[in-house]
This record gives sequence, C-alpha cells and structure tokens, in this order.
Amino acid sequence: MYRGLFQSMTGYDASAAAEDGQVPLQVIKNLQKRVAAFHLSYKFAIDELTTKIEILQEEFEHTHDYSPIEHVRTRLKSMDSIIEKVQRTGTAPDVDSVRARIRDIAGVRITCAFVADAYWVADMLMAQSDLEVLEIRDYISHPKPNGYQSLHLIVTVPVFLSDRTELVPVEIQLRTIAMDFWASLEHKIYYKYDREVPGALVAELTEAADAARALDAKMARLRDQIRALD
Repeated sequence: MYRGLFQSMTGYDASAAAEDGQVPLQVIKNLQKRVAAFHLSYKFAIDELTTKIEILQEEFEHTHDYSPIEHVRTRLKSMDSIIEKVQRTGTAPDVDSVRARIRDIAGVRITCAFVADAYWVADMLMAQSDLEVLEIRDYISHPKPNGYQSLHLIVTVPVFLSDRTELVPVEIQLRTIAMDFWASLEHKIYYKYDREVPGALVAELTEAADAARALDAKMARLRDQIRALD
C-alpha cells in the first residue's frame, strides 16, 4: 500500500535501483522533492484560505467595528498520518484517489463567539467565487451522539503554481468558543484512554456538551438584549 502511494506521488520505478539494490542519491533527492511538492500543495491551500479569512476579518473590524471571528487555527496532516488514513479507509494508493477521498489533509478551524457568527462566516466563505463547496456537515444543528458540535465545510481552494493551478481540498471547521473548549477536552480524554473511555466519563462529556449548548444559547440572548438597548 505504502509503495503504491509512494510510486504514484513520485513516479518512482524500482528498476531505477542499482544491481545491488541501492537507489542512487540523485534519485532519492528527486523522490523527496516530489513527495514534498504533494504535501506543499496542501500548505499553500491553507495559506490561500487563511489570507481570505484575514481579509474578511479586517474588513469587518473596519466596517462594523466588530469581527465574528475570534481565532483561526490551521492543521496539516503529516505524511505518516496520511498513509495511516489511506490504509484505514481502504483508499486506493494513488494521488488522485487520496485527493478525492482523504479531504481533511489540510484543515482550518475558525472559532466564533456566537453560533450565528459561525453560520455567518460560513456563508461569506461559501460566497467566494473561487471556492467550490464539496460537502457541508452541520453538527451544530445535528450534534453527534457524543455531543460534538461544529459546522464542517469541505471546499476546494485554487493553488496557483508557476506552471499550473491545482484545486486542493481543505476542511473548514466553524464552532463557538464553548464548542471548541468541549472538543479540546473530549479529544484529550479519548487520546488518554485510547478511545476506550469509561462510561461514566462519556456521560459526563455528554452533560458538558449540553451545558456548552445552553451557554451558547444564553450568550446569544444576552447579545440580543444588549443590541435592543442601543
């Protein structure tokens, strides 16, 4: 599986090895460059997307003296993580299949103060003419059974290279501060217990998710009351 993906990324032919099985140093360097180019395309997509988000954020701060965006974080899966997910999901070990099926190699997480702001930012991003929305998963309106909440968008971002344009998928997660705090805690607990979390802790996490949801609703009501006084 690894060999198939590696050959697809690099175009490497095992016949390039010498008779003693050793691969020439220059061939190795060329292979490293091709793998790095595959990985870099996702980094460039993150760079393009974060620039768009920063522009929206600055525009709102200038125009409205308010920005719906509190924090922006990015994530790029390592090659080892990509290989592991290819194997776990049964994805064909070639670049085209990985691009089509493993769509969270690059990720951007946007944290907002209010639920309405998360949808607002999502609408603004989806209105960008050069971003194509491939998938929307609304775990805010329909939380996961464990209580997880977030709005997920999969979009393709055009990456303009010197000799071509690549359309690279990026996962965008939009959530409130309360949702982000819960998700961070849940991740740490599941990592600590290697996903075998005791039932009592699972129940506590579910209660905490309900509390986070209630807090978001209360904060939205407070904001509406404050606006009504202006």
